[in-house]
Amino acid sequence: MKEWKEKLATIHHYDKQAAIYDVQYRGEQNSKIEDILKNMELNTNEQILDIGCGTGFLFQYIPQKVGFIVGVDISLNALKEAKKRIKNRFSIALIRADADNTPFSDSTFDKIFAITVLQNMPKPVKTITEMMRVGKTEAIFAVTGLKKKYTQKSFLNILGKTKLKVVSLNSSQQLKGYIALCRNVES
Repeated sequence: MKEWKEKLATIHHYDKQAAIYDVQYRGEQNSKIEDILKNMELNTNEQILDIGCGTGFLFQYIPQKVGFIVGVDISLNALKEAKKRIKNRFSIALIRADADNTPFSDSTFDKIFAITVLQNMPKPVKTITEMMRVGKTEAIFAVTGLKKKYTQKSFLNILGKTKLKVVSLNSSQQLKGYIALCRNVES
């Protein structure tokens, strides 16, 4: 019950913030995405999942580079803002869902992005476990964690509790968060 109270508070917060979120966080979010994409190769046949897609910052960077993108968020108003960003692009789908309980089959996605999500989740290990479930064995995961919520050690500890192997970590002082690119240990 406590977990859902936290999630309901998150829904309420982002529903209220959705209309102004881009103005507040555009620079930081774009910096994170640009850093991730300079270290990640995208292919035209790949299926991409953006967990906690919010207002859809990622969508402006990758739609022509991949096969299909699915954005998931629990905030309806954030998804409405994302819909404005994607307009008539048929290679992007938006779904309202909880990041801990997504409506996808196992081993569906090639790349999974979780940008500015973990700090909003009551049980971040559960969130990563769900991401791993829907990721293919050889999937690449881009995960961020805000420095005001996590130390580098605690962020890496969360990732270490799963079967994700960190292959690169950016903890630059210019960023407000840590950026980890990870692979499934079993791949």
